[in-house]
Amino acid sequence: MYIKNLQFIDFRNYKKVNIELNKNTNIFIGDNAQGKTNILEGIYYCSIGKSQRTSRDKELINWNGKEAYLNLYVVKDRLNKKIEIKIFKDGKKGININSIKVNKMSELMGVLNVVMFSPDDLKIVKESPSYRRKFLDIELCKLSKRYYFNLQQYNKVLAQRNIILKDSSENKLKIIDIYDEQLSKYGSEIISLRNKYVKKLENKGKIIHRDITSGKEKLELFYITDVSITDNLKENMLKRLKENRSKDFQRKITSIGPHKDDFEVKINGMNVRNYGSQGQQRTSVLTIKFASFEIIKDLMGEYPVLLLDDVLSELDASRQKYILNSINGIQTFITCTGIGDIKKYLKDQSELFVVQKGRIQKV
Repeated sequence: MYIKNLQFIDFRNYKKVNIELNKNTNIFIGDNAQGKTNILEGIYYCSIGKSQRTSRDKELINWNGKEAYLNLYVVKDRLNKKIEIKIFKDGKKGININSIKVNKMSELMGVLNVVMFSPDDLKIVKESPSYRRKFLDIELCKLSKRYYFNLQQYNKVLAQRNIILKDSSENKLKIIDIYDEQLSKYGSEIISLRNKYVKKLENKGKIIHRDITSGKEKLELFYITDVSITDNLKENMLKRLKENRSKDFQRKITSIGPHKDDFEVKINGMNVRNYGSQGQQRTSVLTIKFASFEIIKDLMGEYPVLLLDDVLSELDASRQKYILNSINGIQTFITCTGIGDIKKYLKDQSELFVVQKGRIQKV
């Protein structure tokens, strides 16, 4: 899989861009605040219909534009795809795939698979569980329409249940029984798929982490939930919801379920979030991202597109070398302020673009 060309109109600081891309490595070089990250953001947006930087789509439209237009031509092993997205001032968007309108966001998932590295990814291991849940949800939505559906339904039921928890009417107990049944149905599916995915991440990650650290470190991943993961997962979740119901009414919020879950990263038996060094935390994120990269390849039969947003400068020489030696035959987009030492690792089949004030010029 690779992107043959991209076109942006009134997207972020780009008035109009239309460039042909190398199916191997594309390097975008320029000073900060020139628009390098916006290129990767546009590609990412065409992959899942969301930005990795903002939840407000209207912010993606150029200050002087009425709407933003993104167009990517994706070459795949089976059937090539053209993705077109229009973003309107009211925040709504229209999506076409091969000129056919997409009515459900799930239809976009899997058309263009990408894995993105950015400095913010360090939050996956350093910050609150919400960042780790978001990572799992994004990766699983790419791979499974079933997961995307269950997540949507779960969030709807969760919101409705939380409204009931704030209600003082006499009928609330009967109503909450119905919501608990639905929440258990969708929530147990989410927990099961997340747990399986974390195990796959660990299996892939152990090998990757061993290679990056020259065998000095052992990586382990654990999915953390208050629901017992057995063959009776749905019944277990329903039981836990009922056990916590009085506490939930008191606090007016649902305390049990995948919206509260987490996963733990350990190196040599040590929790990386609390006790890992900065270098270990960076390496853990690198491992997790490359493991997700390999999982996509296994399930989809072809590698996703790799987006490296100013991360190479954050890594030492050995980790830079690992990444750049791993991208042979994989379309990769790299943003950086200077090529520096990475040039010696790049193969002949690469393209260099200079980005300056919203303009892109091939060198």
